[in-house]
Amino acid sequence: MDDWKFVCNKDQIEFEDLIRFDHADKTYCVYNIKDGFFATDGICTHEEVHLEDGLVTDDEIECPMHQGIFNIKTGEVIQDPACEALKTYEVKVENDKVFIKI
Repeated sequence: MDDWKFVCNKDQIEFEDLIRFDHADKTYCVYNIKDGFFATDGICTHEEVHLEDGLVTDDEIECPMHQGIFNIKTGEVIQDPACEALKTYEVKVENDKVFIKI
């Protein structure tokens, strides 16, 4: 089964930014940072707020509601109040198109 889903063209995600991607009943965030493209769950583990409007700095995403911070590459919690890591997903870029493995 092919689990790779097309998200967008790579130039649609600005550097140090993200794009929201919804598939089936889940929502994801796909990021463009210095080390490439990465993906996590799109909902903060603290209050179930979407990270779409969060601030991307280096390899971190800050939740727009309570400023919990996660590592984009690992999903690890960096700053409270979030206490549970985000799930991360593989990303690949082929022919300037971004795909997520879900």
